[in-house]
Amino acid sequence: MSNAVDSRTLDPVSEPLTPVSRQERKMRTRQALLDTALELLADRPFATLSLREVAKGAGLVPTAFYRHFASMEDLGVALVEEATRTLRGMIRSARTDPATYQGMISASVTTLHRFVRANEDHFRFLTRERYAGGSLAQAIAAELRLFSGDLAIDLARFPTLREWSTEDLHMLADLIVSAMLTTIVELLEARPGDDAKITGTAEKRLRLVLLGVPHWKSS
Repeated sequence: MSNAVDSRTLDPVSEPLTPVSRQERKMRTRQALLDTALELLADRPFATLSLREVAKGAGLVPTAFYRHFASMEDLGVALVEEATRTLRGMIRSARTDPATYQGMISASVTTLHRFVRANEDHFRFLTRERYAGGSLAQAIAAELRLFSGDLAIDLARFPTLREWSTEDLHMLADLIVSAMLTTIVELLEARPGDDAKITGTAEKRLRLVLLGVPHWKSS
């Protein structure tokens, strides 16, 4: 009988017992490219980023980049989607249970604050590129429209808003999204200890927006 010992038994960290599929390896490499790009973008605009430095940072040769993204713009759009789609899901989850405006406002601001603090690099990238023009700015605008559309659907659940027109619901949702974007910028620019004041102001800002709801005659 052979005395050979499977090396994976001796060193389970170096090689997992369950083989990693080709698709999973591809997804990990793709994510490594996204993470590297985001790290490099900490204090610079996307336009200054090169394919070579992103590939090098992820431990790839430049030609391997094209197995995952068609271009640098394609990678940039993926970064936009990664940040905003996760945020949309988290904010929507925060709005699921609260039955009142105040409950929805408090839950949404709390979720927004936690997520921005946990993903500051993503939001610095978004706020920097939002007005930079080009495909990234268009992608960010498209994601914000989806964000606003989700919110308009949720707002229609409230009895006061059930008779509102679709146009007016979207207008209200746009105002709320704009207020939340202002809060994101304030959090990113905050000094230590300012968060409580910023989130308090954010809740007041949203309450102010919603104050006029009972008096609005939707056409």
